[in-house]
Amino acid sequence: MELGQAIAIAGSAIGAGIAVISGIGSGIGQGFAAGKGAEAVGNQPEAKGDIISTMLLGAAVAESTGIYGLVISIILIFANPWIKM
Repeated sequence: MELGQAIAIAGSAIGAGIAVISGIGSGIGQGFAAGKGAEAVGNQPEAKGDIISTMLLGAAVAESTGIYGLVISIILIFANPWIKM
């Protein structure tokens, strides 16, 4: 294995790790949204349906960020275009 390929493999592994870290942010965001949603339902129980539907839409958007990070890390590890094997 030549030095250039070793550097590309190391960079891909580091990049995959950084991409997976994006899941932390989406988890924190979903937890915050769920907490605020529960607080809002506690304050206005009659608006429960609207609050929960808005909260679920926000959670879906936040979850997509974590999924994008996972997809990028899988591409960098298993289907890396910069590494010729």
